[in-house]
Amino acid sequence: MTTLAHDSATLTRDALTVLQPGFTGTTAPDWVLRRLGEGLASVGLFGRNIATPEQLGALTAQLRAERDDVLVAIDEEGGDVTRLEVRTGSSFPGNLALGAVDDPELTRAVARELGRRLAECGVNLNWAPSADVNSNPDNPVIGVRSFGAEPGLVARHTAAYIEGLQGAGVAACTKHFPGHGDTAVDSHHALPRIDAGLDTLTARELVPFRAAVAAGTKAVMSAHILLPALDPDLPATLSPAALHGLLRRPVADGGLGFDGMIVTDGMEMRAIADAYGIERGSVLAIAAGADAICVGGGLADEGTVLRLRDALVTAVIEGRLAEERLAEAAARVRALGEWTRRAGGPRAAHGIEPAAGVGLAAARRALRVTPAGSSSSSSTSTSFSSSYEPVTGPAYVAAFTPVANIAVGEETPWGVGAELARLRPGTGAATYGRQDADTLGVHGLIENMLDTAGDRRIVAVVRDVHRHPWMADALDALLAARPETVVVEMGVPQAPPAGALHIATHGAARVCGRAAAEVIVGNGAGDHPGG
Repeated sequence: MTTLAHDSATLTRDALTVLQPGFTGTTAPDWVLRRLGEGLASVGLFGRNIATPEQLGALTAQLRAERDDVLVAIDEEGGDVTRLEVRTGSSFPGNLALGAVDDPELTRAVARELGRRLAECGVNLNWAPSADVNSNPDNPVIGVRSFGAEPGLVARHTAAYIEGLQGAGVAACTKHFPGHGDTAVDSHHALPRIDAGLDTLTARELVPFRAAVAAGTKAVMSAHILLPALDPDLPATLSPAALHGLLRRPVADGGLGFDGMIVTDGMEMRAIADAYGIERGSVLAIAAGADAICVGGGLADEGTVLRLRDALVTAVIEGRLAEERLAEAAARVRALGEWTRRAGGPRAAHGIEPAAGVGLAAARRALRVTPAGSSSSSSTSTSFSSSYEPVTGPAYVAAFTPVANIAVGEETPWGVGAELARLRPGTGAATYGRQDADTLGVHGLIENMLDTAGDRRIVAVVRDVHRHPWMADALDALLAARPETVVVEMGVPQAPPAGALHIATHGAARVCGRAAAEVIVGNGAGDHPGG
């Protein structure tokens, strides 16, 4: 008989410790509470788990009653990607808006207030910020989630965001290593590939991550992307060359010298699940140097947790995963949990002065306003007063709506309709998508829009118009028929400004919509206090 040297209880506990699962419901299921007692050290929260700040606080207290060092993680980037305000839109602009302002102190203040609100609700790990350099304007999944396309700008704002967030006692998780900005594929759906050489990666993608490590980020999230310059076969999440060889390697040897927790992006994303399966993928990720497995955005049940736990234990027993590597990964998770226990939570939030209006103030500063016939833009709402006629009565908001990527989700409202209706009662709104353009044709879509709008001023809201030919064609046809139309671009402002007034908000957060609505009706940036 062969006697195994492995302590099965320790193996099982370590395997549970490295998992970051999700669950359904606004209270913790019994299985989550039970597994916390058996070694589970982290959970991930999504919009489905959150109804109100009070409810979220009760949920995290319920989890912490079972384990006081539990990591409660959330994907709260602010801007387009919000879980705290998934049903209303965020009180904070996202990264591209902050990068457009390019005031690191403002970025630090926004992140600190966001961290304060998370800590007040008992959330202590944020899967943010995105440190991706959005060098490909056709990127379907990063876009406004990036601070910008210039590595130095992204680096200084990544560092400021980390300092603000962690100053509130919430651990930052910088993503998506080694950089998801130069991709034309969404890794939720397939495996992206970046063919840049090592010199380019060093000068572009890695610059913000080096700044993040220097700023003390507590965690880094890996990307499900293939970079042949690093590893011709395995995506970064599964690649020892990317994680152990580059991210962990000492700076003196050309690495980033990161010694904190490495967490994977969601393992049920098709870039991993389709090619490897989540069980094998999780084993390969831990073996490659990851410390925590994020799963639960789509698979949010106890069965998934048990499958991954058992896959890790079996891999150790069969010699496919070193027991020491699993133990090291579990130790890093526990170490971060201990840091958050000491530094985070509601006590940390109570020591920080609230800054309720900082999000709206940032959104106002991020606006770039271009009047008709102008080749330059302004960040203020006063320079165009002689050439633009503000909307004084009810308007009609036509939102040209692309399919939302999974990271953003379709449940979060966006646009300017609600905010404009608040300022100009009687304002109506409707959404128009690619299916409408395909069914009605561009001419038919615009005729329908004009009939519905009547004599009301039209405000056309677009999102990444440069990436959607149907949207660009429809906007051109609308402006030909109604040249007095106001255009609000709430995505990446890559296309030339158009319309009687063009407003680039650099994101679709609720506060971005409010800031744009103020300009549309002719109010100065300081006329409406609040957040």
